[in-house]
Amino acid sequence: MDSTIPAAVQAAAREFTDVVALAEPGGPVLTYKDLHSRVREVARALTASGIDVGDRVAIWSPNTHHWVLAGLGALYAGATLVPVNTRFTGPEALDVITRTHARALLVAGPFRGADRYTLLANAASQASVRLPELVVHIPVETCERSPVTDARLGWDEFLSRSAQASAAAADARAAAVVPDDVSDILFTSGTTGRSKGAKSAHRQALGVARAWAECAALTAGDQYLIVNPFFHSFGYKAGILACLLTGATIVPQLVFEPGEALRLIEETRITVFPGAPTVYASILDHPDRDRRDLSSLRLAVTGAAVVPVALVERMRAELSFDSVLTAYGLTEAVVVTMCRLGDNPQTVVTTSGRATAGFEIKIAKLGGAAAADEASDTSKTGASDETGEILLRGPNVMLGYLDDPAATAEAIDSDGWLHTGDVGRLDERGYLTITDRLKDMYICGGFNVYPAEVEQALTRHPGVAEAAVIGVPDGRLGEVGKAFLVLRPAAHPTASELIEFCRARLANYKIPRHIEFRADLPRNPAGKPLKRLLRQEL
Repeated sequence: MDSTIPAAVQAAAREFTDVVALAEPGGPVLTYKDLHSRVREVARALTASGIDVGDRVAIWSPNTHHWVLAGLGALYAGATLVPVNTRFTGPEALDVITRTHARALLVAGPFRGADRYTLLANAASQASVRLPELVVHIPVETCERSPVTDARLGWDEFLSRSAQASAAAADARAAAVVPDDVSDILFTSGTTGRSKGAKSAHRQALGVARAWAECAALTAGDQYLIVNPFFHSFGYKAGILACLLTGATIVPQLVFEPGEALRLIEETRITVFPGAPTVYASILDHPDRDRRDLSSLRLAVTGAAVVPVALVERMRAELSFDSVLTAYGLTEAVVVTMCRLGDNPQTVVTTSGRATAGFEIKIAKLGGAAAADEASDTSKTGASDETGEILLRGPNVMLGYLDDPAATAEAIDSDGWLHTGDVGRLDERGYLTITDRLKDMYICGGFNVYPAEVEQALTRHPGVAEAAVIGVPDGRLGEVGKAFLVLRPAAHPTASELIEFCRARLANYKIPRHIEFRADLPRNPAGKPLKRLLRQEL
């Protein structure tokens, strides 16, 4: 069994030689033999550009074939992959790139009205830091016809460097990668508001991808529409890597748009279509749905939030899926639980499935230092009716947080249990139900939002004295932020002004949709705002 990603690329070329690996709408169609050749070409270009084994290579770009080739090519060259959230602002992306000491950056050109390189260059100039030595322009929008005139290399110019490094040298680099080498660093926001980089090894990245693929019964006959962003573990590991292991075809969507997704499902005969709950809600309510042939669909997998029971019921009744499965994961562990094909509808709508990828699951009693010791381990002993914090242990828990041993020790205890901060319970079959979150994090459109980060942005406004942010229900996005603000004396900023203030500092999904001004906030004896009371008021 292949235990490094370069070995998996080579194995796929041998086993699925003429099977279509990647079919980008309006772009190239590559077989698995082609994919191996193109991945090796990127690895050769990186090697010729001075990228060494263990260097970090960042990608800040949406779902195109360039991302697949660049990501797998970096790993083939023995480098570590650093995906960057395409929704980040320039300063947010710069923080990830500088903290990882990335030596190469592949960045999208003009895309959805913004040139990410310009945003990044401006942020770097203001912070007086240098960008990576190698910056490559990824052409995204079809209007990009003019040559690159700044410090970036054009994509074709970059690939031409591959002539300076042999295929044998690239294959030698690939062969030198071992299962415990760090494959990627995926960033997730922390409760303090600053992102943390979760490190995974090659064996772990493939382990969770393989587990997802097995639960989904993914095969070389599947057409997999990947709307989940490649920078996210759902798009990268449960998407690209799962296809690589099984011979399924990657059909990337640049950015999720329900009408375009419906068109792709019909025209490319999509069989597998995972996504966050908001993806399916958008599909269900789209006016073109009944005019499209969706009969090819066989599997939906959703998660990322407490999935509404009514939504799963509508998916089963109104769409063409043979199976709808629910799952639970997090960046530090990726695919923790998942329903199985054949599970009854009640199990799917009320649980997130049972353990995958060698994970053990504990439910820890809440509110005590000895909680982990008193935890109920139903993976071995059967059900517990108690609700508590979800703890995980297994071979695919992250290696740790980048350059943060204190945060790693706080997250993973001395017995190897990862404390997730999520609350749930296990039934007698080992199926997990998520009931709440210990932390204040909420999920907007499938993306985690940590209120501390939003509060810090709001309190940078000269008129804001204090901020408390909570998630409130939203029919389209699941949850959105509501900010309760105490203003400084004589300050009178409007709600729209404050939202625009956030827009320049935060990714769109983090921006609060509602603002309420207060003379004061409810507090505990220590003076800390009581968000629980704010939620109760609503």
